[in-house]
Amino acid sequence: MRRRTFLTALPAGAALAGALPANASATQATPPAPRSRPAPTPPDQVVGMGDRITGAKYVGRSTVWGQHGAAATAHPIATLMGIETLKRGGSAIDAAIAINAALGFLEPTGNGIGGDAFCMLWDPKQGKVVGFNGSGPSPRLLGLETARSRAKDGLLPRYGAVTVNVPGTVDAWWSAHQKYGKLPWKDVLLPVAELCEQGVPVPQVIAFYLERNMAVFERNRDVIEEHDNRRKVYAPNGETAKTGQIFANPDLGRTLRLIAEGGRDAFYNGPIADAIEGYFRRIGGWMTKADLNAHQTEWVEPIRTNYRGVDVYGLGPNTQGLSTNQLLNICEQFDLKAMGFQSAASIHHQAEAKRLAFEDRAKWFADSRFSETPVAYLNSKAYAAERARLINPNRVMDRVFPGDAPTQGDTTYFSVADSDGMMVSWIQSNYRGMGCGLVADDGHGRTLGFMFQNRGEMFATTDGHPNIYAPGKRPFHTIIPGFACKDGKPWMAYGVMGGGMQPQGQAQIIINMVDYGLDPQEAGDTPRWQHYGSTEPTGEAAAAGSGKLHLESGVPAVTKARLTEMGWSLGEPDGGFGGYQNVMMQQNPDGRWTYGAASEMRKDGLALAY
Repeated sequence: MRRRTFLTALPAGAALAGALPANASATQATPPAPRSRPAPTPPDQVVGMGDRITGAKYVGRSTVWGQHGAAATAHPIATLMGIETLKRGGSAIDAAIAINAALGFLEPTGNGIGGDAFCMLWDPKQGKVVGFNGSGPSPRLLGLETARSRAKDGLLPRYGAVTVNVPGTVDAWWSAHQKYGKLPWKDVLLPVAELCEQGVPVPQVIAFYLERNMAVFERNRDVIEEHDNRRKVYAPNGETAKTGQIFANPDLGRTLRLIAEGGRDAFYNGPIADAIEGYFRRIGGWMTKADLNAHQTEWVEPIRTNYRGVDVYGLGPNTQGLSTNQLLNICEQFDLKAMGFQSAASIHHQAEAKRLAFEDRAKWFADSRFSETPVAYLNSKAYAAERARLINPNRVMDRVFPGDAPTQGDTTYFSVADSDGMMVSWIQSNYRGMGCGLVADDGHGRTLGFMFQNRGEMFATTDGHPNIYAPGKRPFHTIIPGFACKDGKPWMAYGVMGGGMQPQGQAQIIINMVDYGLDPQEAGDTPRWQHYGSTEPTGEAAAAGSGKLHLESGVPAVTKARLTEMGWSLGEPDGGFGGYQNVMMQQNPDGRWTYGAASEMRKDGLALAY
């Protein structure tokens, strides 16, 4: 190596020392003290989006288009699983079941067969939107006083056996397949079992949440009755899989094979049910085989409102689907388009509508088998007009209250559609991240490979509250699928994940597309807002003042400044803005419809159509 080249390869200090005169010592040449420099700003805080040749500049990718089928999920392999199921002759429901089963393995941070499922779909034979409620009830051996004894400050704990309800997902699969499946039951599930056994690399967002969830369980291990099974499945080498590392779950693969061969009864009245009952008996829980076998999915009539010519559908209580309708009904009283896209006025009116709707949510929403919610009244335009008059266009409301009506986390969402015109909007969750922290085993050293939901946390414990805990009762549910129609034809199977963000996010998607003319991908990629601090259906009181309005980074600075002037307390972006998927049917002039599919840039997912 030549001397000049060698010097440039050395660290700066070494190069300087080599340049000293031969008769000078290192101690004689004291270099000047280095200047203190501020730490550089991380590039992701100063670097903006690249430039697209067409469409909105903030959009990460184009809506994808196809004519035979489409799928949009939170994981690329789940999307591929859905497309492959369609190509094998499966219906959109077959594809939905395959996708959901795959996501329970691929994205255990948001869903799995230990949780509940809800769905709305366009039935092309009936020419209408139908839906089901796949949420399970609380154990019948767990009484109110026992549940209260585990509460703190009147709120049930976030983790442990007291939060476990009957998992409704597998029965939802079975019930939907009985009505709409084309492929044999086992042919839908066996490819997923093989996937669990082979393993896949973990993507970035799921790796982040997997590590964080496991750390949360360790911090709360005093309220979780058993720990080894969870660690064995999700951190088999003492830590969770990092981005790009292979994760496999052969125990879940074995469970799915039992379900593939034995149908829903394998889970609710067979070997899996026996294992679940034995496990909870050993750890001091309450779930029994009788609880499991008694559960059935409920097919329901969705509720509907019309927003500026678009029919928007939701599922009624015990879900919060009515909140989306109420939010939109209030917003319809104002000219959001004239206010301007991403303007302070538009966001202000939307957020105030949310605050009003969520007070009704806290007062009324519960299992309709135990208490009656005045759905028709709360969903009416007259009531929305009454509530809208409470909004000050220039100033945030100091406090909001529920209306006087006559005598009320983490999730995965996906959309899929087939060549017959069936469009499925499906949401499924273990509630708070991965769930309650408990993974059952069969009593012989093998786990079942999935975690139970902690949806029971959402019960209230206050006497007289519609959502008060009771044995055999379904808790208030945050997870809601979305569906919209135009002119009597299906338009969108869409949804936004994330606890209380879901009705807020669904309304923003509809507003972005109806009021501001955005396409499915643009509607999802635009910056979002989320308001925290409303009264909760658990009985938790509203936050002081107007709560906190969180805005994503892309909201214009002038909008943020004006919202502050209006009295809003703004929060920094916190990653809680949901995860969105959408499959849209476009009616074309030649009479042939096509599908446009969009996925969520905030997740690891992918939309495909063919």
